[in-house]
Amino acid sequence: MEVGELQQSLMDYMNSLRSQEILDSQFGQLQRLQDESSPNFVAEVLTLFFTDSKDLIKELSEALNQQNVDFKEVDSCVHQLKGSSASIGAQRLKKTCIDFSRFCNEKNRQACLKCLEQMREEFNLVRSKLNGLLQIEKQIVAAGGSIPIMDL
Repeated sequence: MEVGELQQSLMDYMNSLRSQEILDSQFGQLQRLQDESSPNFVAEVLTLFFTDSKDLIKELSEALNQQNVDFKEVDSCVHQLKGSSASIGAQRLKKTCIDFSRFCNEKNRQACLKCLEQMREEFNLVRSKLNGLLQIEKQIVAAGGSIPIMDL
């Protein structure tokens, strides 16, 4: 594929992520922070997000499976994940965290467990979609092109 076709493919992909409400405008803000002095900035931030989020989801699972659930601790983890999701523009994951937090405040273990499953699904979806986006970006750079920045 030529650079122009790859760039159009990336823009179409980004529009798809926006229309599915997987990403919001914050992701575009993140992309704007990447420049020649930090050409891998977005990939590095996303790698940290993936690692930290996976760890938080595991921690949430362990906390909710305790005999006596510490809902304050659970909500603290949810709050961390909500913040990091918001910082990269993972809109649907952030919304799931908001619901999860509400159930923590209600001390509703069953609803929290249901939200945890939804959180896993949303995390896996956003990770998969963002990895796909990074692959297209790598192809553009390898072909000698530049990454178009879109407002989501």
